Amino acid sequence: MAADYRHEFKYVVTEAQLAVLKSRIRPFMELDAHTDGASSYSIRSLYFDDYRDTCYYENENGVDPREKFRIRIYNGRDNVIRLELKQKVRGKTRKESCALSKELCREILKEGLKWEEVSSLKDTRAASLLARFYMKQETVRLRPKVIVEYEREPYICRNGNVRITFDTGIRSSSATEDFFAGRIPARPVLPVGCQLMEVKYDEFLPDHIYRALQIGDLSATAFSKYCLCRKFNMGGMMSYGI
Repeated sequence: MAADYRHEFKYVVTEAQLAVLKSRIRPFMELDAHTDGASSYSIRSLYFDDYRDTCYYENENGVDPREKFRIRIYNGRDNVIRLELKQKVRGKTRKESCALSKELCREILKEGLKWEEVSSLKDTRAASLLARFYMKQETVRLRPKVIVEYEREPYICRNGNVRITFDTGIRSSSATEDFFAGRIPARPVLPVGCQLMEVKYDEFLPDHIYRALQIGDLSATAFSKYCLCRKFNMGGMMSYGI
């Protein structure tokens, strides 16, 4: 398997567990530089799916391999906009991404991506990713489906390329047309007092980090922010909790 595929595990945790886990890893992990001096930043992701809701049902059924597209911004700003393709293959994950201008992003959301925009790109990596997006848009009617928003506190360890993130306030919004609005109508999707921890690493998780994460009966879960947020919009019920 390619080197850029990573292990990724997710855990639904209580506020008390969250506080303990943070205190345990802070002595030997550092905040990600993307926090820019703060302890956390907000993430807003717009997820796409086709006319059959293939991504949703593949997540629900644990299909492997699978993939999904999203557009992501940070702290509600439009200075950094990224189109991302997240893939899961044989239990590992991989992410491809490229930068988007605000104008191109608005075009994608309003009228769809035009082939002229793809063919005119000089960045071959960006062109390749956008071409894949365009083909899905044209063949299976890939369209915006839901906004997922939350606050993230990220920690990193270079040994093993480990990244541990604590995602709080996970909420769902169907107001996809307001992606760039300062505030959007959204609803929480986890039970009160529950948050999410994600653990990602390349080939190995250092022993001292593994030991620090052993707390109570904490166990990995097949959690998908996209799937859970879509479930709300589709009239479903919460399926993750403590």
